[in-house]
Amino acid sequence: MSKRPEESAVIRGFGSSKVGRRLPQSELSLTVDSCLAAIADAGLARDDIDGLATFPGGGFDTPGLAGPGALEVEGAMGLSVDWTFGGPEGGQLGAFFAAITAVATGLARHVLVYRTVGEASAQGGQGRAQALSAATAAPIDGFRKWLAPFDAVSPANWIALFAQRHMYEFGTTREHLGTIAVNNRANAAVNPDAVYRTPMTMDEYFGARMISEPFGMFDCDAPCDGSVAFVVSHVDTSADGPRPAIGIESFGSAMRHRPIWDQWPDMTEMAAWDAAAHLWERSGMRPDDIDQVQLYDGFSFLPLVWLEAMGFCGKGEAGPFLDSGKTIARDGKLPLNTGGGQLSAGRLHGCGLLYEACIQLADRGGERQAGRPNSVAVGVGGGPTAGAAILVRR
Repeated sequence: MSKRPEESAVIRGFGSSKVGRRLPQSELSLTVDSCLAAIADAGLARDDIDGLATFPGGGFDTPGLAGPGALEVEGAMGLSVDWTFGGPEGGQLGAFFAAITAVATGLARHVLVYRTVGEASAQGGQGRAQALSAATAAPIDGFRKWLAPFDAVSPANWIALFAQRHMYEFGTTREHLGTIAVNNRANAAVNPDAVYRTPMTMDEYFGARMISEPFGMFDCDAPCDGSVAFVVSHVDTSADGPRPAIGIESFGSAMRHRPIWDQWPDMTEMAAWDAAAHLWERSGMRPDDIDQVQLYDGFSFLPLVWLEAMGFCGKGEAGPFLDSGKTIARDGKLPLNTGGGQLSAGRLHGCGLLYEACIQLADRGGERQAGRPNSVAVGVGGGPTAGAAILVRR
């Protein structure tokens, strides 16, 4: 049997820039900060980096969501690399998966992977609508042109439809959604880098204004400015760093249905199901082997989708599985989004969850550290794109 790419790669270092609302730094400056931090954490020098990868690679159609492209960062940091990757395909973890493959195939030895957003600054004082192409003078193109005539211009509108169908089919409630939001805020309260740290009650959750039924204000993630970076290195170098490297058990990136929002055969599912199936097909581990999860929460409904897709509970059972938050608390059976997730810590477009998984496996969580996990499952994406990974303590 041929060796899986994951067996040849490790995360040797990781780092972050400041994360916050409308920071007085450019996206390139934030990127350089996170990349230098990751290189230092790996015990490497810039000259050691011979690969560079990012998502989505510049030119993305939503202002503030792309960050600088790989070539721009290569020039700004004075790197000389043999391999680069940048593109929207593959979802938010696509660059991470590509880096693993590059290391495994000998294209590079140490790949710097980064993800940068400047979404909060791009929105300015007018809120999220300012950053949506449907709210600007630009022509509406792509899949949005079929949705805009119905005033469905935001992911909040699109994902709300999936949530409503899940509620209709399985009895999922707003209390279940609120449990995700309140849990994440509790975790963010002890994360000094989180955007929103004030604890939240269920009454405060229900008191927030409605955005797109069933989503209220606290069901929606917190746009921010910031950057995270990782050094993916060949496993042969893992003992050379100043700290233990983090292992990569498996990743899943499958897309087995039409990658269009409204074309899923079952509207209670999303791309998470394909990525999760692929993840387990590539691993000898099973859900019971996972100590902790970091699951995409661009909206509070999405962690429920991931819990079901990954097999931590049965289909339609995610709401009761939460047990009013006991299951997913930091001291629960399956801690969820220990840093506060995108709902409270800030929307780093999924890669912040990968960063938090590294934090937990390296025992660097401080007050938010949830035990000493040996394995963390990461599920990133909503709608028509998704990716999943299992990271392990080596």
